[in-house]
Amino acid sequence: MNNAQLNELKQRYVANGAASPATAFADRAENAQVWDADGNRFVDFAGGIGVLNIGHRHPKVVQAVKDQLDRVMHTCQTVMPYEGYVKVAEKLSQVTPVRGHAKVMLANSGAEALENAVKIARAATGKNNVICFDGGYHGRTFMTMAMNGKVAPYATDFGSMPGNVFRAPYPVPYHGVSEDEALRGLKMTLKTDANPRDTAAIVLEPVLGEGGFYPAPASFLKAIREICDEHGMLMIVDEVQSGFGRTGKLFAIEHSGVEPDIIAMAKSMADGMPISAVVGTDKHMDASGPNSLGGTYTGSPVSCAATLAVLEVFEQEGILEKSQALGDKLAKRFAQWQQTFDCVDNGRNMGAMAAFDLVADKANHTPDADLAGALCKRAREKGLILLSCGLYGNTIRFLMPVTIEDEVLEEGLDILEESLRELVGGQAAATA
Repeated sequence: MNNAQLNELKQRYVANGAASPATAFADRAENAQVWDADGNRFVDFAGGIGVLNIGHRHPKVVQAVKDQLDRVMHTCQTVMPYEGYVKVAEKLSQVTPVRGHAKVMLANSGAEALENAVKIARAATGKNNVICFDGGYHGRTFMTMAMNGKVAPYATDFGSMPGNVFRAPYPVPYHGVSEDEALRGLKMTLKTDANPRDTAAIVLEPVLGEGGFYPAPASFLKAIREICDEHGMLMIVDEVQSGFGRTGKLFAIEHSGVEPDIIAMAKSMADGMPISAVVGTDKHMDASGPNSLGGTYTGSPVSCAATLAVLEVFEQEGILEKSQALGDKLAKRFAQWQQTFDCVDNGRNMGAMAAFDLVADKANHTPDADLAGALCKRAREKGLILLSCGLYGNTIRFLMPVTIEDEVLEEGLDILEESLRELVGGQAAATA
């Protein structure tokens, strides 16, 4: 079927809230390129929203999945376990930087991982409250919607959210929130809303994902660790988007040297197969009773095979080094654009987790969400899949595979630059 036929089916049968606004349907893909149902080629700077750090259909992952399909597809691991689940648990325990000996539970999505992390924290501490941060994003289930630091579009239409979730400022100096102000706000939350004796955990992303790709300073993360230790709360780190090599480390928290109690992960851990994990200190992970964690599909044999293949690829193909090198290339191009365009500001990256902001006024950091939307639309028309994000909707983020070929990367960056020039012209940023 072609794009037109598939769009007709989408309009008739797919719920509006779940339907993609895109009109091109993916037909096949390879590394950082996608071809649609009409045969048009796209350079992919989205990577399935950070799921494809080692590229579409990495050959070793594809082979591992095919091999697993010839053996067993599903038993439900609580009914009859299988090697893949325990091997993934072993590997994640060895590589995840949590305190002490780590144990693991597997789930299906990032939101499930965060839901279970909160369940585990409540069981381990006997407390209920959870503190999250402005701009954070943790998922689309009810608990994670309550935890998100942005209302629209995630929670707008769905009524009351679960209670016992409280908010604190995230340090983004560019938007006027210093590290000191963020810590003062957190301490005020602990005084005015979430008494530490009733608070199970502080949950945060070491680099905001949907909130705009802003990294938390190492000193801020260390302060969170100290506050949690002081009050008997758990530190839960959400690495769903920042994990599995996006930042030049396997996990972004490694840049700080901080060891949290629990890390939630998903997205690029299986190169497109649905799986997530909660990895935490053994005494916390074992706090809840038998059969209290899990689900019918959690830790699918096929997804476990993909995860083990991904971890092998990281070991064998220098993925972390490639991530850092890609980030350096992007930073260099951002710096050029900031000189060329009045609207491009605040280029930033931690490894290949990179972004810049589009603004109407550099001096005042005035967000220009309309331009961000127009840029993504124009780039798509020219064959580049590009994503925006951020609390103000004006951040252009880069989530292309870190395995992207140099010539494909340059092609995509040139399309972006050409699209931006067509939209705003090429006035030098002499007044910035």
